[in-house]
Amino acid sequence: MPRLAISPEFTRELSTLARPVRREAVVAVRGFLGNSSSAPHPERVRNGRDHRVTTLRLADRHRAVAVRQGDTYWLVTVLPDAAAWAYAQRHRFGVNPAIGVIETWDAEALDRVEPALRRSAQRSEQRLFAGFCDTDLLEIGVDQQMLRLLRLMTTESHFEALESLLPESQFAPLAALARGGTLTDAWRELDACRSSEPGVVDTGDLAAALRRSPHLAAFAADLDELDRIMALPHWCTFLHPPQHTYANWAGYDGPVLVTGGAGTGKTIIALHRAAHLARAGAGPIMLVTFSQGLATELSSRLDLIVDDEVVRKRVEVGNVDRLAHRIVAEAEGRPPAIVGAGDLATLWEEAAGSRFGAAFLLREWEQVILAQNLRTLAEYQAAGRPGRSVELGPQSRAEVWEAVGHVVDRLKESGRRTLLQLAAEAAGLLGESTGDLLGEQAPGREPYRHVVVDEAQDLHPAQWRLLRAAVPVAPDDLFIVGDPHQRMFDTRVALANVGIPARRFHLKISYRLSREILSWGVRLRGGGPADGLVEGVADLYGLRAVRNGTRPTVLEYVSPEAEMAGLIAHVSEWMEEGVPTHDIAVAARTAELVKAARTALRDAGITVKVTMLHGMKGLEFRRVAVIGVADGIVPAPDALTPASEDPTARAHDLQRERGLLYVACTRAGELLYVSYSGRASPFLPG
Repeated sequence: MPRLAISPEFTRELSTLARPVRREAVVAVRGFLGNSSSAPHPERVRNGRDHRVTTLRLADRHRAVAVRQGDTYWLVTVLPDAAAWAYAQRHRFGVNPAIGVIETWDAEALDRVEPALRRSAQRSEQRLFAGFCDTDLLEIGVDQQMLRLLRLMTTESHFEALESLLPESQFAPLAALARGGTLTDAWRELDACRSSEPGVVDTGDLAAALRRSPHLAAFAADLDELDRIMALPHWCTFLHPPQHTYANWAGYDGPVLVTGGAGTGKTIIALHRAAHLARAGAGPIMLVTFSQGLATELSSRLDLIVDDEVVRKRVEVGNVDRLAHRIVAEAEGRPPAIVGAGDLATLWEEAAGSRFGAAFLLREWEQVILAQNLRTLAEYQAAGRPGRSVELGPQSRAEVWEAVGHVVDRLKESGRRTLLQLAAEAAGLLGESTGDLLGEQAPGREPYRHVVVDEAQDLHPAQWRLLRAAVPVAPDDLFIVGDPHQRMFDTRVALANVGIPARRFHLKISYRLSREILSWGVRLRGGGPADGLVEGVADLYGLRAVRNGTRPTVLEYVSPEAEMAGLIAHVSEWMEEGVPTHDIAVAARTAELVKAARTALRDAGITVKVTMLHGMKGLEFRRVAVIGVADGIVPAPDALTPASEDPTARAHDLQRERGLLYVACTRAGELLYVSYSGRASPFLPG
C-alpha cells in the first residue's frame, strides 16, 4: 500500500468541486490508498521541472498533482486536466537543507523573472546581498538554484516582489538580510519556519520532509484517517510551524504567554495545547475564556480535534464567571445571587456626590480597589492608581472609600455580589480551603492540573488571581494566549503583578487575513502600542500576512434604508458566488441595527449570522459585512467617559471602541465590506 500524505491545498481545491465530481474524486483517493484494482494510476509528466511529479486522474476531467518518491505520495492539489498538467510542469519541490521542511517552487515564474533582474543589474553596481557569501546563504537554507537570482538583485523592492513566488522558509530569512539584518536575525526567522528539531537532514528523503511540515502535509494511515483529514476544517489538521511548536511542546517549566495580532492562530494554539495536555493525561484541564458564548464555541471546536471520548472528558471548557460561581456555591451550599446591571447602576448613583460621579466611582472600584485586592482604607491610601489620570489626595481617597463602602454594604445587605466580587471570593476560597471543591481528581486544593486561557487580554486581575489559585505552581500550569490590541474591556494587567511570571512568545504572521485586509485593519486600529499582559507596552510592528486578496470595500449610502438594501444586495451576491451562509457574518455596533439587519435579511430569505461587534470575538468567516460605521454610532456616545471627568478614561474608551471595530473587521479571511449612511466614523482609514 502507498504511504499517502494530503496537502491543505488539495482539500481546499477538492471542496470547490461540484458535488458529483467531488464525490468521484474522494472515491478515487480512497481506492488509491486501499490499493484497489480500480484505483487511478500515476501518469508521468512530460517536460516537467521535477521528475518526481506525477498526476492521478480522480474524476471526469479532473486530476491530482502528486509528488512521488518510492511508495510515498504527496497529493498537492486537484485541478481540471489542463490546469493540473500546467501546474505539474511548472513546479518543482525541494527540502530545505537547514531545517528539513518541504518547499514548493514555481520554477517557471522564477525563470521569467531572471531576465528583468539581469537588465536591472547591468544598470547598477549595487547588490542587495553583497555582504553575504554563498556559503553564508547556503547555511541558512537558501536553495542552490536561488543563488543566481539573489546575486542579480540591487534593491530590497526586487526581493519583495518575489514574496508570492518563494516558500516562506526561503523568504523569511532572506527578508531579514534584505532589511539590513544579520545572519543571526536570519536564523531567528528560519527557526520560526520549523515545527520540530530536524536532526540530520537528508534532502532526498521526501517522507521525512513531509513529516517535518505539518502545515503542508498530513499522513493518512488508513481510510478513517483519510476521511477525517478531508472532512475537517484545516485548523484541525494543518498547523503552521509556530502554532504546531507552541501547542505541542513537550513541556514548559512554568506559565507561558503567547501573543499575536489578528489571524495569527492564538485560539487554534490554545485548543491544540489543551488537546495535547489531555492526551498526556497528567490531570484535569480547564480551557477558559472570558464569556460563556466563546466557551461554547471553544467546546464545539475542541470536539472536532479530540475524537477520543476518554481524552475529551479530561478537558472542561468554560468561562471564569462560571468557575467562580461554582466554587462559591460549593463553599456556601447554595448558588450565589448576582446583582443586575440596572440595580448596580442605581447603587452607584446613590453613592455618587457632587464631586465624584457614578461612573468614576465604579471605575475606581474595579480598576484600583478590586484590581489590587485592597481591603482597608490604609491600603487604598498607599496604593498606586495606574491608568487613572485624576489625582486623589488623602481626603479625596477617604471620600471615595466611603462611597465604595456604601455600595459594598448595600450589596452585602441584599445578599448579592458582582461577578468580579465573586471571582475575588472564589480565589480566596481556593487559597484558604483544605479540601478539593471540584472533584476528587485534583491534587490538593487546586481543582485543575493545567489551565489554558484564551482571550487573556479581557480578564480582570481578580479573575487572574482565581485562575492562579485554581492550578498548582508546577510545569505546564498556565498556558495563556491573547492580544492587548483586541481588548474589549478596560482591563489592563501585567501577569507578573498577579503572581504569573509568564515566559512570552510572540506570533508575527497573520494566516487568516490577506495583506489588504490586514493593512487596512492596522490603520483602523492604529499601530500604536497597547498595554496589558506584559510589563510596558506591545505594538503591532512586524505583523504581516502571507497572501494577497481583495481590498476592503467601504461604501457610503444616502440613508439607512439604502444602506440596508446595499447589505442585502452584497450578501445575495456572495451567496450566488457559492459562499455558504455559515461563512458569512454581519455585524453592527447597536442592538437596533442588528435587529434591523436581521429582519431585512430574513425578509429577503437570507439566514446568516448577524451580531453586535462584541459577538464577533473569537470567530472567523470568509466574508464579513460591518454596517452602520457612522459618526455618532461608532464610537458609541454612551460608552465614552466625559473628558471633563477623566481624560485618560475617555482615551481608553475610545481605544476600546476602536478595538471593537478592529476585531469585527479582522474576522474576514476573504472579503470585508463596510458601510455607513451620513458621515463616516472617525475611525475609518482615509
